[in-house]
Amino acid sequence: MNNIRKRLLNCFLGVVACLVLVGIAQASPLAQPTEIAPQIAANLREADAVLLAQSNAPETVSRYVAVLTKNNVVPATPTTAAFGSAGAVLMGDRLIVRGDFSNLTSPLRDYATDPLDPPNPNITSGVHIHQGEATTNGPFQYALEVTPGDTELKGRFAGSYTLTSEQLQALSTGNLYVDLHTRRNRAGELRGVFQPY
Repeated sequence: MNNIRKRLLNCFLGVVACLVLVGIAQASPLAQPTEIAPQIAANLREADAVLLAQSNAPETVSRYVAVLTKNNVVPATPTTAAFGSAGAVLMGDRLIVRGDFSNLTSPLRDYATDPLDPPNPNITSGVHIHQGEATTNGPFQYALEVTPGDTELKGRFAGSYTLTSEQLQALSTGNLYVDLHTRRNRAGELRGVFQPY
């Protein structure tokens, strides 16, 4: 009887250990929560439509997604319930980006009234594309146009850019990312690296 108890206890502990490990395992960046997946698909469809409307000849199209979370912010993870996503479509060297965000802690940082030191006149919104590795802060590349929602704590962003060969290489190796800055989290509240879709 004592042997059966030990086996049952070991089996129970094994099941508990498996459940704990599954619960704390970090998900793949492309395995998204159900509320993000429809947003990613909608952003990609919108970027596709813009690119196809602009193109004259069929070319190879590559698609990328970026899931914007607080956990990707470097160097520190801010306290926030915000999330967002971006879809990007690349044809040749032309990149079309569409995205959205919600649940920000405060409105987006206004670089006209709260500029960098020294100021950068190319930074015209609180949502940017940067070039750099996922674990470092890289240089600013492009500002995205933002359409805020009714509360300014949610909204959409968009951009259309011609990438350099260096930026194309960075995109293909996971070294282009979207960074979102707010008044409360000036260094960044959300961040997501573009990954092939």
